[in-house]
Amino acid sequence: MSASASVWLVLLAAAVGANLPFVNDRLFLVGPRRAPKSLAWRLLELAVWFGLVLALGFGLEARQGQRHAQGWEFYAVAVCLFLTLAFPGFVWRYLRRHRP
Repeated sequence: MSASASVWLVLLAAAVGANLPFVNDRLFLVGPRRAPKSLAWRLLELAVWFGLVLALGFGLEARQGQRHAQGWEFYAVAVCLFLTLAFPGFVWRYLRRHRP
């Protein structure tokens, strides 16, 4: 897999993983269905999905060559990007007017 394809794969996985907690009422996609899943569960799922996407990115980077050490700035930017990608799901769940 080329470097460009790896970047697009990680970005696609981040966009999907960031929105999954907000569009699904199951715990981690396979758990029991919780009718009003609380925001705390959604934030926990968001953190787990972030870790999985980060692991995917590190794995693809290691597969292409030597992994580079990252400082705290990288993780701060990665969290902000992940939260930005989660915004459509958050709007759909909490800000959109649902019809009865």
